[in-house]
Amino acid sequence: MSDTVSESLFDRTFQNVASAWRDIAGRIGIGPAGDPARDMDALEALMRDCVEARGGEVSARQRTAELGRVYLEMNSSGRRDFLVLMAHKFAVDPTAVAEAMAAFDQAQGDGERLAAERKARRALVPLYLKLLTQFNTLPEGVKFLADLRADLLALIKDDPYLAALDDDLHELLSSWFDVGFLDLRRITWDSSASLLEKLILYEAVHEITSWSDLRDRLDSDRRLYALFHPRMPEEPLAFVEVALVKGMSASIQTLLDEQAPSGDPENADSAIFYSISNTQRGLKGIAFGEYLIKMVVQQLARDLPRIKSYCTLSPVPGFRGWLKSLPASTLDAVLSGEEQEAVMQRAADHGSESADSAEAFQTLLALSDWPAETELTELLEGPVLRLAAGYFQQARADGRPLDPVARFHLKNGARLERINWLGDRSPKGLKQSAGIMVNYRYLPDEIEANHEAYMSDGKVAVGPEVKSLMKRLKKTKALKPPTDEAKQPKEPEEPKEPAVAEPAAATPSDDGTSPPEEQPTAEAPATPAEEVKGEA
Repeated sequence: MSDTVSESLFDRTFQNVASAWRDIAGRIGIGPAGDPARDMDALEALMRDCVEARGGEVSARQRTAELGRVYLEMNSSGRRDFLVLMAHKFAVDPTAVAEAMAAFDQAQGDGERLAAERKARRALVPLYLKLLTQFNTLPEGVKFLADLRADLLALIKDDPYLAALDDDLHELLSSWFDVGFLDLRRITWDSSASLLEKLILYEAVHEITSWSDLRDRLDSDRRLYALFHPRMPEEPLAFVEVALVKGMSASIQTLLDEQAPSGDPENADSAIFYSISNTQRGLKGIAFGEYLIKMVVQQLARDLPRIKSYCTLSPVPGFRGWLKSLPASTLDAVLSGEEQEAVMQRAADHGSESADSAEAFQTLLALSDWPAETELTELLEGPVLRLAAGYFQQARADGRPLDPVARFHLKNGARLERINWLGDRSPKGLKQSAGIMVNYRYLPDEIEANHEAYMSDGKVAVGPEVKSLMKRLKKTKALKPPTDEAKQPKEPEEPKEPAVAEPAAATPSDDGTSPPEEQPTAEAPATPAEEVKGEA
């Protein structure tokens, strides 16, 4: 469903913005729109006229609108040329910088030195910053800049000038999207149709398959909250989906069952954050997830004081890949003698001539329908749960957990409360997590201490059930826990966000469940959380 929605929504948005800017601009002809062979000299001249504000501010605004319209109507090749031209031709002037530095070196007395400092600061400001700031004055200008940066992110790898442009644009957007400027709003079935369409498009953790599915997620025992910027009032920046239930949920299929009767939110004692999504790829690196979770927890505490437990129902996106990488000796050590014999027999029943129990174990997990076999799921449950507990004890080179969703919630002060067997039976869940989902729990009295312990020495707070699994695994000596030295982060970790949903026309990233490195994927918070669509 999201493909159809994204195409119609993108078309309408593009047409509306391009039309509005065309009206402001009063056309300045510089070649046919969308033509990758457009006249770059004319385009550069238009950019320079915008920067120099020739003819006054009104004329400059008109030229900026025309420039933006040109960009919107370009194809991908034309947009790359546009950005390269801006980054290279309107960067910092090295001659001006050298002159400013020479003036500073020759300055005598405080007055001359301070004047030289001011001159040096101005020389270090690239001309394109003025151009970017001018877009902010146009209707939908902030959204345009966020989308422009999304295009830019795909191009910066091999061009230091484009990388510098990205750094400056990121800094500009970070100041505009400070959390102090953001509004939290609850989204309901009565919200505008265009906004509801965007939820379907942007949901990256658990796809919204129909309007009926969306309505179910907005029912009386559900809550959906989103963050908005005043300059983008109909464009959610991030949103979180919450289920109000009794007890801690263990299965996403049960939680999203459209046939299940609605519960009474007044009787609920738990808020389950099962999906958190960042929606604007161009705002990558600007953290919303932690703030969103804390604001929603505060809102729920005011509206529903009976809620005492805030938990996520989160995916474990890297677990299955990690399992595949384990050496046979490790799997043999985790499996008991009885389990080794049983997996060999079950694999043989499925036509596999496995050389050893480790190969048989991997063969069984690779079966597409293994959860449908009751005896097989009972056999695999013990070793897979023990291995999952071990997975959360493994660390990257910087001492942080391997799992991106875990990094997000543990950094926010949550506790790894429970590992759920077959919490996600979907093909995606089996492929990424062997069906495992986990609950991260946010305990108000422990959040600060958990955060400090995690940030200072990499300590992972765990609940009693997880601790028990870890003890059972330790007895097998199959996995070596990280050394104290490995637990020490080598450098501060940047705040990461939940996964970022992309329009169907864009190339999907692992975000929703394996986003750019540190972005959690499907999360569902417990007192703060971040599936963010990518964190849950």
